[in-house]
Amino acid sequence: MTATSSGTLERILLSPPDVGDREEQLVVEALRSGWIAPLGPMVDAFEEGVAARCGRTHAVALSSGTAALHLGLLELGAGPGTVVIVPTMTFAATANAVVYTGAEPVFVDCEGTTGNLDPGLLERCLGRLRAEGVTVAAVVPVDLLGRCADYTSLLAICERFEVPVLADAAESVGSWHAERPAGSFGRMAALSFNGNKIMTTSGGGMLLTDSAVQADRIRYLSSQARQPAEHYEHTEVGYNYRLSNLLAAVGLGQLERLDSMIGRRRAVRERYVECFAGLPGVRVFQRDGDEADNCWLTSVLVDEARAGWSAGELRRALAEADIESRPLWKPMHLQPLHAGARTWLSGASEGLFATGVTLPSGSALRPEEVDRVIGTVTDFVRGGR
Repeated sequence: MTATSSGTLERILLSPPDVGDREEQLVVEALRSGWIAPLGPMVDAFEEGVAARCGRTHAVALSSGTAALHLGLLELGAGPGTVVIVPTMTFAATANAVVYTGAEPVFVDCEGTTGNLDPGLLERCLGRLRAEGVTVAAVVPVDLLGRCADYTSLLAICERFEVPVLADAAESVGSWHAERPAGSFGRMAALSFNGNKIMTTSGGGMLLTDSAVQADRIRYLSSQARQPAEHYEHTEVGYNYRLSNLLAAVGLGQLERLDSMIGRRRAVRERYVECFAGLPGVRVFQRDGDEADNCWLTSVLVDEARAGWSAGELRRALAEADIESRPLWKPMHLQPLHAGARTWLSGASEGLFATGVTLPSGSALRPEEVDRVIGTVTDFVRGGR
């Protein structure tokens, strides 16, 4: 166990940033180059590196994953009088970006095994909306906790209905589906480099596309939509969404280390698999088929009737030991902000929210910290609760 100078144990966080000497070296290089303001050679190199990693032709570095979703939706025509289909099992940013455009989010439930958008429900939803004459601007699948959505099925469905896909790959950089990297699916894809993600730029994101026209348009909108005039001519609303050269330097270091960071997260997951093996009523979420996942976060699902204890009781035991844990995302259709929204539900997302516990999963976790988490869980299960 690691203690502070006062003798108290340090808090163990869910997914803190993992940065080191290489990132520091690149930031110092950027500082000394004089490229302090947004844009610069580090941004260019970061865009090229991420595009190559994700199998895309173009990438635009932005201030957040939410900004990437917002601009991508605008480019696809989302706005007043349209709807955008979003999984209900996601973080609020996915739905917020829809609202920014003036479009209406329509929430569709997830598969119980993966937490990702349910293709069957999506197909029924699109059929009903078409019958009602509703304009669907886009479908935004989310790669939950680093597991790519079933793009093989989802893209085929959306193609039949002639609806574009904007993939929310905020959580899945480094993952794969059908031998293709996360971020390569859909008309465009959005990445996040927030402080808790698999790789970080402190705050930041990226929009990926294979269209030079789309990439140029996104760059234009993200730089305040400035016309090429000395006096700052503007003909439409733009946004201050570009990533700084300094933060891109952090991203370059992270990109170099991405595979090793994924490897450490996978090692943490394997420790949890061993910890919970054989316990009745408990299973590691998304374990089946996780060979292609980046293991961003590891969660367990608790069947209280079989386990004899609840997900909430486990979270409280971890909190008492100063260990951060969380439920899975609270579904968007349960959020007060979206009360009354149109929904297509199966109950899967509510079940995951009620039974899930997300455990510390960061690549910066030290072995003794993982031992402390597992020790706390073991004591709780043996009756210490």
